Amino acid sequence: MRLSPKHFQTIAKMLDFYSQFNPSPLSIKKFIDFGLNASEKKSFVFLRKELPVRLANIMKEIALLPENLLRMPSVIAVNDWYMRSFQEIMEFEKKDPNDQILEHFCNELVKIRNRHSDVVETMAQGVLELKESHDVDHHTEHSIQYFLDRFYMSRISIRMLINQHIHLFPALLFGGQVENVPGPNRSKYIGCIDTQCDVVGVIRDAFENARFLCDQYYLASPDLIVDVARHPDFESDQDINIVYVPSHLYHILFELFKNSMRAVMEYHGSVDQYPPLTVTVAKGKEDICLKMSDRGGGIPRSTTDHLFKYMYSTAPQPSKSDAHTVPLAGYGYGLPISRLYARYFHGDLVLMSCEGHGTDAVVYMKALSNEANELLPIFNKTTSKFYRTIVQTGDWSNQATNIGDRQMSTRLKNHQLPHSCQESISEAI
Repeated sequence: MRLSPKHFQTIAKMLDFYSQFNPSPLSIKKFIDFGLNASEKKSFVFLRKELPVRLANIMKEIALLPENLLRMPSVIAVNDWYMRSFQEIMEFEKKDPNDQILEHFCNELVKIRNRHSDVVETMAQGVLELKESHDVDHHTEHSIQYFLDRFYMSRISIRMLINQHIHLFPALLFGGQVENVPGPNRSKYIGCIDTQCDVVGVIRDAFENARFLCDQYYLASPDLIVDVARHPDFESDQDINIVYVPSHLYHILFELFKNSMRAVMEYHGSVDQYPPLTVTVAKGKEDICLKMSDRGGGIPRSTTDHLFKYMYSTAPQPSKSDAHTVPLAGYGYGLPISRLYARYFHGDLVLMSCEGHGTDAVVYMKALSNEANELLPIFNKTTSKFYRTIVQTGDWSNQATNIGDRQMSTRLKNHQLPHSCQESISEAI
């Protein structure tokens, strides 16, 4: 998108204006209440202010990225998409929400969502372009890690707002129930939120789909054991349900199952029976916890520190021609983004590993919908200062190690799958 200098200045002023406001985080309960009671006009009025605020907050951070990264073609493309989407939302700033405008607004949201569908892969490609063309020092890597966590979390939140509006208006049955939701539980959905999300059901769905891939690659797969731990204050015959976005939980679990299955198959080689994966589901008063345990040999601590870093991957990097057909393959973004999905509503994803035995992955979700608030990045002076501040040198005896965010001085060897498996994974992921 090519803007005239005058038009660019106008957009820049709007960005400056809207970036002064902090995003308004919503809880899952607020999403539910709004979906049941609010009108399309109220949703329109809220979004035409909130979406520009969230877009402006993260777009101001894009401008603070290292110059070398900003010059990468893929990053330029992402920046243009955000600029265009911001401009399109601003067209509704002062429009009266009549039926025609509301329909046009909904259509624009669909277009914006589709435009941004490849943002994760395209930004990842931009980082790869930087690594291939420039030496990346520790400060630059630290800045990119900080930015991408905030950038992708912002994207999750924006897509959540857009999807809620698109699902609720106008394809809405009276009372907030979405039409054409598959399965017998369609009446439980408020937009894309399931008010009675069956946690064990999502676990089994994610496992079966990951198992299908595993069977394709290795011609075998481990079994699944689901263990439901009952809190003494809850009735033992109750299913563990949660008010949640099932697609978010599925995304997290599918990624974890893929990793665990791969570890088990490669660690044990060709055997008659592979040790099963165990998922323990526990419902407490504050959190619902899922602990996925495997016996895949575990992960060295030096590697564990890097698993949530965007600039580190153990998988082969995808070719540029695969950018739109192989989502996330080789970028190493599966775990970092899964953790963002877990943290989005104030949960978390934690890995604990015993090298030589196996790995536990624990997913935390808020048990109460009024406590499950969005976690959103905010652009302010502290944010700007972070990008300019040089990472402090270590003040411990081993200067290569930072307590809390350990940087190992040893050079890590990237684990490579056999060539035939690499090709299969690249085609399927």
